[in-house]
Amino acid sequence: MRTAAKQAARVGLDVLDRSELRRLIERSWFLRFSFAPEEIAHAETLGEDRRLEFLAGRFAAKEALLKVLGIGFLQGVTPREIYVEHTARGAPVVHLRGRAAQLTPSSVSVSITHKHNVVAAVAISFPEALGTTADDPTDKAAGNG
Repeated sequence: MRTAAKQAARVGLDVLDRSELRRLIERSWFLRFSFAPEEIAHAETLGEDRRLEFLAGRFAAKEALLKVLGIGFLQGVTPREIYVEHTARGAPVVHLRGRAAQLTPSSVSVSITHKHNVVAAVAISFPEALGTTADDPTDKAAGNG
């Protein structure tokens, strides 16, 4: 039986100034702790400014997703267990691994936006009754793949 908290839609929001992340991403331990190997590999193909923008967006998305999962930063899930990739059209898609996958809601979507030095991300989850079903091909595009 599901509790009322698990049945409700959940929203997480995070806003980050790119400069907050600039010094941290220069440290290899922070990159390995915060980002999935695929995110690090992709970031290495980008120029310096775009790399910072990309990593800041992913970090904000991870913070927003942790809020949707109902946990705070450093409370049982490492950020690298949340992998945010993008579709061919550029929409972010979420993959939860390890402990994060055990907490996954039925359907998760995330949106990331950038403006000057500010990055924002919103994550939203829907309970099964309101979300898509596992047989629905749009479920994977919604970030449950």
